[in-house]
Amino acid sequence: MTQQSLASAVRSLMPRAKAELAELVSFQSVADPRQFPVEECEKAARWVADALAAEGLTGVRLLDTPDGTQSVYAELAGPAGAPTVLLYSHYDVQPPLDESGWHSPAFELTERDGRWYGRGAADCKGNILMHLTALRALRQADGGYPVGLKVIVEGSEEQGTGGLEQYAHAHPELLTADVVVIGDTGNFAPGLPTVTATLRGITEAALTVTTLAGNLHSGAFGGAAPDALQALVKVLASLHDEHGDVAVAGLRADQTWSGVAYPEEQFRADAKVLDGTALTGTGSVADRLWARPAVTVLGIDAPPVIGATSSVHSTARARVSLRIPPGMELKTAQEALEAHLLATVPLGARAEVERLGGGSPFSADTTGPAYEAMGAAMQEAFGTPMVASGEGGSIPLCNTLHTLYPDAEIILIGVEDPTTQIHAVNESVDPAELERMALTEALFLRNYAALKTGSPA
Repeated sequence: MTQQSLASAVRSLMPRAKAELAELVSFQSVADPRQFPVEECEKAARWVADALAAEGLTGVRLLDTPDGTQSVYAELAGPAGAPTVLLYSHYDVQPPLDESGWHSPAFELTERDGRWYGRGAADCKGNILMHLTALRALRQADGGYPVGLKVIVEGSEEQGTGGLEQYAHAHPELLTADVVVIGDTGNFAPGLPTVTATLRGITEAALTVTTLAGNLHSGAFGGAAPDALQALVKVLASLHDEHGDVAVAGLRADQTWSGVAYPEEQFRADAKVLDGTALTGTGSVADRLWARPAVTVLGIDAPPVIGATSSVHSTARARVSLRIPPGMELKTAQEALEAHLLATVPLGARAEVERLGGGSPFSADTTGPAYEAMGAAMQEAFGTPMVASGEGGSIPLCNTLHTLYPDAEIILIGVEDPTTQIHAVNESVDPAELERMALTEALFLRNYAALKTGSPA
């Protein structure tokens, strides 16, 4: 079969991909029962399981992971002597945030200006459709799959609760493979085929500051009574220096990135930085995103502006995220963040830090045959050479898989280029990128099988 016939197969499948992505996006699969019913995740998991079974995969089942969520597993033996490829993605999504900021309903796939909008359209339900479309195209063009397949679709990746990592450690035989394709990243820019070579790790902590037995009238007591919210703000302000670089003792913030550059003007456009607003930190954009730690205040428990009373606050709480670059140990980073938070609480206030989990950074070996096959696939699908970039986000499962299967190659690809606005309002996917990435994955599976078995592609 020719590359053109595979490309034609992918193209013919795109209307189906859109219809099925709309079904999948309609499930409000936020893996937090405090925000959305558990049944929404259960419906998404069942949908994925049924879709995999329909493509001829066997052993399809829902795995009950220790964090109370479900991952979908499927497999299929390959031709004699063929390698085994594990495909990964996740069906859970981030909360929609402020619904009023969406230009169309968050859980209703909507086409606008050539893009498909909806929560999870890119991260990561678009990547599930990338996998499905690639597999369908191979069946349509070649009559079957050239490799052994395993598929794992996680149900709690966005919550970071580690259910699948724990399950994999308890069942190490389950996910063995020659190569793992992680469908949860994307191209450095639309139309530029990219593998993600590094990931930052992550740790989060909740800081609670208490100064009084209860709130007090700000007129009667303000000016002398210690305000917990004011104390918390001072702590949070101390996490960065005057340039915006991380200022946590024990954490280096001067590392450099040697790979593909990220021009500042491109970053400003991708991030939609307002005119006249300076970027945070020093060094190149790539240094700051991919080689250095980053601290973000994710949330603060404090009264909203509307409805606030004239009070000195007795307690205040914040959730802080620390992204960790490759080369930095997770435990060291956790201890440094916790020590900084406690040491900088002013006024002798009482303070408590709760660790909220975390994952180590990851760096891939890009020198193996799977990367050679992926490079050839991307060149064919996009007509331009593959590049490698870093990723500021975290996928803790990568380190689990590397620990369990040190000889397996791990490749990170996907449909989540910077224009998709994952985790933000108005998340979307470019159907042209979805089509090209599905073709890339199909070509990769064919190329990799040929490279490992010595048969023609």
